[in-house]
Amino acid sequence: MFENLITMLLVAVALMGSPGPATLSLAAVGAAFGARAGLRFFGGIISGNITVLLLLATGVTGIVLAVPEMKVAITLAAGAYILYLAYRIAKAPPAAAREAGARAPSFPSAYFLAIANPKAYAALGAVYSGNALITEGFGEQTLLMDSGAKLLVMVCVMITVNGSWLIFGSAFAAVLTDPRKSRIANICFAILLVGSVVLAVL
Repeated sequence: MFENLITMLLVAVALMGSPGPATLSLAAVGAAFGARAGLRFFGGIISGNITVLLLLATGVTGIVLAVPEMKVAITLAAGAYILYLAYRIAKAPPAAAREAGARAPSFPSAYFLAIANPKAYAALGAVYSGNALITEGFGEQTLLMDSGAKLLVMVCVMITVNGSWLIFGSAFAAVLTDPRKSRIANICFAILLVGSVVLAVL
């Protein structure tokens, strides 16, 4: 079990922690608004990822995405929101967002981003279905124990890696005190965010 756990952790960190719409949006929110102001957004991303994970574990995702129209609608809605989010980040008052009264994106908006993020289904699905932690025994009880263990490990990993991206982004806000440089950093994060969506969709 220990070897399986290590393997799963390595795969989970690599897939869930790599740049994508959710992780880059957290870094961008951290850079534009600061880590503390981004906690609600962080909570929304985590809650959305947990929802995706539960949908994958129960097989609901496969049923929903089997309908082509539903898949297209979700992808278009996610793309439109991420473009809006990128615009807000690019336009955020550099380094002084909190002092200027600007508010970081909300919990519901982050939740929507997470459940509509194509990369989340691919990465979480690959980790969940490609690893087994409890292999001894047979029957429904063993499957339930294995599913529960995998869910716990994956939630811990997603909290760690997503929190790291938020802190990474907020470090820019602390270092870039010059308004012009902060504005450039925000715009760069916004461009990377849009690029990550294009790559995820393709």
